[in-house]
Amino acid sequence: MAEGRKGREIHLKSRPQGEPTQSNFELVEVTIPEPAEGQVLVRNHFMSVDPYMRGRMNDTKSYVPPFQLGQALDGGAVGQVVRSRSPALKEGDFVVGSGGWRDYSVGNAKGYSKVDPKLAPLQAYLGVLGMPGQTAYVGLLDIGKPVAGETVFVSGAAGAVGGLVGQIAKLKGCRTVGSAGSAQKVAHLREKLGFDAAFNYKDGPAAQALDTLCPEGIDVYFDNVGGEQLEAAIGKMKNHGRIALCGAISQYNATSPTPGPRNLILAVGKRLTLRGFIVSDHQDRYADFLRDMSGWLREGKVTLEETVVDGLERAPEAFIGLLRGDNTGKMVVRIAADSAGS
Repeated sequence: MAEGRKGREIHLKSRPQGEPTQSNFELVEVTIPEPAEGQVLVRNHFMSVDPYMRGRMNDTKSYVPPFQLGQALDGGAVGQVVRSRSPALKEGDFVVGSGGWRDYSVGNAKGYSKVDPKLAPLQAYLGVLGMPGQTAYVGLLDIGKPVAGETVFVSGAAGAVGGLVGQIAKLKGCRTVGSAGSAQKVAHLREKLGFDAAFNYKDGPAAQALDTLCPEGIDVYFDNVGGEQLEAAIGKMKNHGRIALCGAISQYNATSPTPGPRNLILAVGKRLTLRGFIVSDHQDRYADFLRDMSGWLREGKVTLEETVVDGLERAPEAFIGLLRGDNTGKMVVRIAADSAGS
């Protein structure tokens, strides 16, 4: 690569107040540095936008550091090594890492993992074979601990994580119920992903929908939404039910503290387990996840669901749309026009 190659990256221009807007982001042209010893230069083909990124846009302490104003955002990305100064990776290797929101990323080779574009399309390593897939796998199997014949309810079921949770639950012999935000998504859950039942949470109270669809109660609830749906699920949980607390997207843009579930006392009498989790704490399960999920994908037991937005400059649009529920499956941004596996 010629010295002084230019690239683009998205900076956080200002911190959002409530729902993010395009004015919070800025597309900036930069000079790409040469990799130092032990580093690689990667041309990104696809990048990920994920709900957790909203919390990093606030200047508050969390399990990941906040994005800094005037600097590039980062996140999951998959691309190809174009310059390597590490024996661990060679030029031409396809890799996944955290160098997103930019055309090119430079970083320590240890921060990237090789991926096989022959096994699955590149963008799959940001979804079903990436962080969302491992989140679904660990959250359902290790925390939800479903047993064949049980009822599993998934909120945000048309998203990257929720759709996979439902499909894995079906593989384990469970009855699956999902919520989504449109009639089209509800049909998608039932017809494409194999959910036994689904409802549009915008049509009425979630508690009423669960009364109808889960008359005998819920054994496992995988929570991506929080708020009203968490409260409704608690009300329908069976004794000794398990709730995997993955996210609360209904509250991410809140500008003031949101009230907790008003019926949390039911967790005592029902002897419920409510457990929050962060997927990065479960890297000991990565090999098992990759083996199982790649096998299910190859056998057609899980499907690759995605919404693709073209162009790095449209990454803020994709992120804002993600928070509004515009996506079905994983939301990814295609950065390189000639991306393999698209």
